[in-house]
Amino acid sequence: MQQYSSLPDQNSLIDATPKLLTTIEQLRAQLWLESSLNQLQSRLNDCLLSASNTVPQAGAAQAEIFQAVVNEINSAIHSSNLALTDCAVGIALFQPQETVATVCYASHSPSPNSQPLFVEVLTAEKKLLLRLQEVIKIEDLQQLEHQQPQSAWRLADDSDNVMGWLIIATASLSCDRESLIKSQAQLRSQLMARSAKYCTTALVQLRHILSWSQRYQQLSNSNQELERTNQLKNQFLANTSHEIRTPLSSIIGFTHLLLAPGYEPTRERQQEYLNIIQSSGKHLLALINDILDLSKIEANQLEVQWEIIDVTLLCSNVLALVKEKAANKGLKLCLELEPDITTLVADPLRLKQMLLNLLFNALKFTSKGSVGLRVAPKGVFVHFTVWDTGSGISQEDQVQLFEPYFQIAKAVAGGVEGTGLGLAVTQKLAQIHGGSVKVESEVNRGSRFTLVLPFKQEIGVGGDEADEEAKFSSFPLHFTPSSSVEILLVENDLPNADLMQIYLRKLGYQVTWVQNAGEMWETLTVLEPAVILMDVYLADGNGLNLVQQLREHPQYRTIPVIVQTAMAMKGDRETCLAAGVNDYISKPIDLPLLASLVAKYSKAPNSVDGE
Repeated sequence: MQQYSSLPDQNSLIDATPKLLTTIEQLRAQLWLESSLNQLQSRLNDCLLSASNTVPQAGAAQAEIFQAVVNEINSAIHSSNLALTDCAVGIALFQPQETVATVCYASHSPSPNSQPLFVEVLTAEKKLLLRLQEVIKIEDLQQLEHQQPQSAWRLADDSDNVMGWLIIATASLSCDRESLIKSQAQLRSQLMARSAKYCTTALVQLRHILSWSQRYQQLSNSNQELERTNQLKNQFLANTSHEIRTPLSSIIGFTHLLLAPGYEPTRERQQEYLNIIQSSGKHLLALINDILDLSKIEANQLEVQWEIIDVTLLCSNVLALVKEKAANKGLKLCLELEPDITTLVADPLRLKQMLLNLLFNALKFTSKGSVGLRVAPKGVFVHFTVWDTGSGISQEDQVQLFEPYFQIAKAVAGGVEGTGLGLAVTQKLAQIHGGSVKVESEVNRGSRFTLVLPFKQEIGVGGDEADEEAKFSSFPLHFTPSSSVEILLVENDLPNADLMQIYLRKLGYQVTWVQNAGEMWETLTVLEPAVILMDVYLADGNGLNLVQQLREHPQYRTIPVIVQTAMAMKGDRETCLAAGVNDYISKPIDLPLLASLVAKYSKAPNSVDGE
């Protein structure tokens, strides 16, 4: 009987050995590929994590990703004993609409004597050098992408927009195992293809990270700005409350004193109290006007009226306004004008306001000596310098001098009256004029404030309500109206109604007062007024709506209507005029202005010339 062995024969063992070796080599190659890609992914994750933590510039973060891809691929290839050829890796980037790309990233050969490698374009039979700043045509890169073996892989964003190519250049080494070289080429191709995908994915993720970081930064900035605004608002309310309460305390206190039962002050004392009440009221009004001016400026709502100004005349008028205050303190008032200065272009009302702010400050802080205004040209600018021999300002205080509500501590302690807004408003008005305000001062050696303005501005057209009010209030009323002139006063507020009635009746007008719209319509059935004075805010209606209704009735259409209102912001006058009113006066009521307006529209005899 024949016996068979269970062991394989010798020939079968020889045939199995190559298959086993091939399988081991494939496993080693696959492990190398996955390990290299894992290393690349880890490096890209580090780049993305760094970008999310530091919020770098988009270009810098993108460059880090590109360089990481090139370095990791190069390291993987040259650190493996599977690499049988010398290789170089690069990335060529291009801009939309361009026909060439530039090699912006390239690996360095581990051999110091290695020469730059070439990429062969088979269809065109040309070689492309792979080195930094080398320029390659887009059509050549597209050929490298589609030829076999593939030498370029496109890098695209999530919208499939190509931004560049990942390129590999190889130099074959002498080897008698062509099959192994071919397998390694395939392995490198897999590494390059998957690396390109990892790179594009990382770039998309980077874009999202940068977008989120930008939104976070914007929200953070917005929150900080809101917090700062809230702090400023609280500070504004606190400072405003303090500044308003100070004059109000005097007004209420001395009024209470005059009304106190059993207290009968002398006539001189009464006059003193009334002067204090009037002064406190003017101070309160000045504070409100400064707040309004500052609000208009910061809201970019302040309108200026450019005019050619006679500098000599304006400066003389300004000094005339502060002359009495200087005389009361025994101070000498000086004016120095360079002969070369005659005119400049500015808003005359605002220029006067700026100079008065500086002069009043100088008088306020000077107890003896002189206060002066010097005007001199310097190139295309004119310098208005207000100087004094007063107490001076320390360097620490000068830093905050133009901040709203800032007041020097020693001045406040000394009882010097002020709102802390004058210099802030002056500086902002100067900036609107294209100029600035400078300060030079030493403690106990006086101060010099210089208002620098350009000689020329773009001259505009149009008027300003403040000019209109100033025009009327600058001229006293000199006429005796006929007792037959009827005025209808529609006023919701009793104290204002009493004030206007007493004043107008003293001037000789017949005044009929009604409190609301219903009473107005009833009165108009029996009265033909020469002028209607209309409050904007009434208990049973809006004064501007009533004016529009009046204009719809033929019998009332021609009656002049003057509105009195606390509205004092930009556009308020225009809103009133658009409703059909003839003129506008803001509260608190300027009595000479009221008289001028009534005289103008009632056509009283001997009214202000030209009105």
